[in-house]
Amino acid sequence: MRLKDLREDSDITQAEIAKYLNVKQNTYSQYENEERQIPIETLIKLAKYYNTSVDYVLGLTDDRKPYKKIQL
Repeated sequence: MRLKDLREDSDITQAEIAKYLNVKQNTYSQYENEERQIPIETLIKLAKYYNTSVDYVLGLTDDRKPYKKIQL
């Protein structure tokens, strides 16, 4: 998972991103250290915050670009 790298690249603290997510800092730390699973809603919020895809956050792709929405 790339949470720590994304956060550090954005020059923000765990406390700052935890506040954005409305969780405690230690909860966010557990997400970064893979000690706790991230709820899907939180994962989506993080991908949007970092302007990337959920797949990139999870390390499933090296393409940092967010996906384009498909018009139906």
